[in-house]
Amino acid sequence: MNSTLTPELTTADRCDRCGAQAYVRARLSDGLELHFCAHHGRAHLDKLRDMQDIDILDETHKLHAEESSTI
Repeated sequence: MNSTLTPELTTADRCDRCGAQAYVRARLSDGLELHFCAHHGRAHLDKLRDMQDIDILDETHKLHAEESSTI
């Protein structure tokens, strides 16, 4: 599936570091996409935000929604 057609991340999107479900996507100006789980996203977001011409999708808020729906 072409990720440019899907604005949201799905359960099929996996972290490039550890393979867990991705909740953060960083799309670089050259079209390269980096996917991170919440843990690795937190570790790299500050550095990514400092970069020029980058589009970051952060869906870590979904983790909190999933936690509250299971309580």
